[in-house]
Amino acid sequence: MKFLVALAFLAILASLGSALFFMMRGGQKDADDNRKRSKRMAWALTARIGLSIVLFLCVLIAWKLGYIHPTGLPVKAN
Repeated sequence: MKFLVALAFLAILASLGSALFFMMRGGQKDADDNRKRSKRMAWALTARIGLSIVLFLCVLIAWKLGYIHPTGLPVKAN
């Protein structure tokens, strides 16, 4: 489970990085090129959101099935 979470987190960061790349790449070119870059950036950000939701649901399912256990913070008794 740790491997899956780490892999999903790296995929989320890669998607965010590709969106940054598409946003920063190129200068003032024609409008068609800007439209293509905007579309690629939007798809990269959409993929990041989708990966984040899937990761969250996988963690919830793994917790429900008992694959992972919350440790929590120790509570001091007064």
